[in-house]
Amino acid sequence: MPLYNTLSAAQRAKLIDEAGKERLTVSFYKYHRLEDPRRFRDEWFAAWEKLDVLGRIYVAHEGVNAQLSVPGDRFGALKEQLDGYPFLRGIRLNIAVEHDNKSFLKLKVKVRNRIVADGIEDESFDAGRTGAHLKALEFNRLIEKPDTILVDMRNHFESEIGHFKGALKPDVDTFRASLDIIEAELKDHREDKNLVMYCTGGIRCEKASAWFRHKGFKSVYQLEGGIIEYLRQVKEQGLENKFMGKNYVFDNRMAERISADIVSTCHLCDAPCDTHNNCRNEGCHILMIQCAPCAGKLDGCCSEACRAVAALPLEEQKRMRKGIGAPKKYFKRSK
Repeated sequence: MPLYNTLSAAQRAKLIDEAGKERLTVSFYKYHRLEDPRRFRDEWFAAWEKLDVLGRIYVAHEGVNAQLSVPGDRFGALKEQLDGYPFLRGIRLNIAVEHDNKSFLKLKVKVRNRIVADGIEDESFDAGRTGAHLKALEFNRLIEKPDTILVDMRNHFESEIGHFKGALKPDVDTFRASLDIIEAELKDHREDKNLVMYCTGGIRCEKASAWFRHKGFKSVYQLEGGIIEYLRQVKEQGLENKFMGKNYVFDNRMAERISADIVSTCHLCDAPCDTHNNCRNEGCHILMIQCAPCAGKLDGCCSEACRAVAALPLEEQKRMRKGIGAPKKYFKRSK
């Protein structure tokens, strides 16, 4: 069996439609020392290909970080396969709030240096010394206390469309950039405040909580399972939902609606909006919040200049881009 995708995204989408099966979008992570990440990568690709699993999975010496899609009738088989590894036995699988059968159209299992790029080079840092984990009810109670500082550990384009009320939202593009910024901003509160953090599924907070304990913060907490698990517990237990807006996700859905609140505006006209689009000009491809009227006016582009480029024949566009890599870009009001 080839350990790579043999179908294009379009071919896979057609097969999904023909199968007519409901799929679940699932995520999980585990920090655990893996001596041979390549072996795990190959084993998992082979096993998940048979289960029709699609998604993006990172494997490193420090563990695994997975976002994937699986047919609902094979979810049990996936859990059984994961339970075959002692360090993954009984692991919590976060199931998405909103489903889309085409959230992923390929299976990518990649070996990385780290499952979360943190930029930490401190050899004395113990990533296993994490902060206290909070369930939804405990989290709701603690963030209401006046001696608590709530911090969003996600990037600005994630927190812009949805967040917990009153959270500190660092204006960063990457997780690694947030660590120094948060430490500098909260340096005077190492001992007199509760530092409570949250992220999408918990993986960034797992490392961040250990880092801030390492840096001398005394009362460090993290939302167990992140926003995804919080919402599951809120629904299951009938708790008050304190998250406003949309939860940004790293798959084809781009976001899932959590509350009716629209907490952001179109980057082009400032109308209330929380829909992310990538500029249709592949040479730009900037991620932006764009309302339907602006998307219609600019044909899904971020500007008239990009609209003009996107209207050119495809071969001409490719010629213009030749030798020029389009970096990952995000619309940022602070720039």
